[in-house]
Amino acid sequence: MTRILFLAFVLPTLLLLRAEDASVAGRIRKIEERWKPAQSLALYKVPGVSVAVIRDSKLDWAKAYGVKIAGDKHALDVATLFQAASISKSVAAVAAMHMVQFGNFTLDENVNSKLTAWQVKDNPFTVDAKVTLRGLLSHSAGLTVHGFGGYEKGKPLPVITQILNGEKPANSPPVVVDIVPGTRWRYSGGGYTVVQLMMQERLKKSFADIMQMIVLGKLEMRDSTYAQPLPRALHSRASFGHDKNGRAIKGDWHTYPEQAAAGLWTTPSDLARFLIEIQKSARGESNKVIEKKTALDMLTLQKGAYGLGFSLKPEHGGFGHNGSNEGFKCYMHANGRDGIVIMTNGDLGFKVIEEIVSAIESEYGWKNFKP
Repeated sequence: MTRILFLAFVLPTLLLLRAEDASVAGRIRKIEERWKPAQSLALYKVPGVSVAVIRDSKLDWAKAYGVKIAGDKHALDVATLFQAASISKSVAAVAAMHMVQFGNFTLDENVNSKLTAWQVKDNPFTVDAKVTLRGLLSHSAGLTVHGFGGYEKGKPLPVITQILNGEKPANSPPVVVDIVPGTRWRYSGGGYTVVQLMMQERLKKSFADIMQMIVLGKLEMRDSTYAQPLPRALHSRASFGHDKNGRAIKGDWHTYPEQAAAGLWTTPSDLARFLIEIQKSARGESNKVIEKKTALDMLTLQKGAYGLGFSLKPEHGGFGHNGSNEGFKCYMHANGRDGIVIMTNGDLGFKVIEEIVSAIESEYGWKNFKP
């Protein structure tokens, strides 16, 4: 009788799981037939790529292709670390909005009221409008410095105030206001560096520790860190960055003390966990980091095609971000329930990403995911 009950209740579940596994394997095979991984990576001189696909707010599958280092035999796996580059901004923005929820900041106050070690310099552009957290997170604060080049291994690293002042050993210009805040959209990694300083000063912790406490730990993003430089214990798990000719960049990868703007090391599977949490938060199904109202605020258009920390496709309910560091190109995009994350270790990685997204769209019958 016990055996009959086991067969009646457990066997159908096992068969269903096997059918689902076979279905996923079939989808991956068809995607690979359309995309042709080996040819694509060779054509664009990208040594490796890692992919994660979200379906109905669950991780449907993840798979890695190629190698960590050009000419080497160390194959990538789904736990291999990549630099997330500007995708770092989205994760950092969620942490900042978590702090807004708990009264550490408000979105529309003058950020100078929260800064001590460095302040935004007033000038004719700030007479009638001040720099706010809303402006910083939506790239509409009027601040300069589009992005950062990072630092080769062994080079001196600036502290955050040196970066903001453009003082040596910083290799970027000072962050200043040269547009009236709130009047137009212009991408500013410099603005996210101001956010980083605000968070560090408020909580009196390192930025890596803040992000671990607020986001990475809560979402079980165990293969992620904002630590810069990358801790030596993680070097063996990291992919190297490569130039457009497929050569490893000098020093293997650059270090980014501009952590909020470009400093996250992670995997597509961990970023999928992050996107799934945002999807669920926006539906009111989870509040591990941010509540429903906060999530919806972040996914509401501010300036240009940007919300608070996310690039948006409002007509399709899409949100995400691209990333471009020296030797690394990456992409994440989601809608209400589905999503794609792709990370590469080559400067022509966006070419590979476009081909993979097209193949995934064709197989799943999705639209509006193209970068």
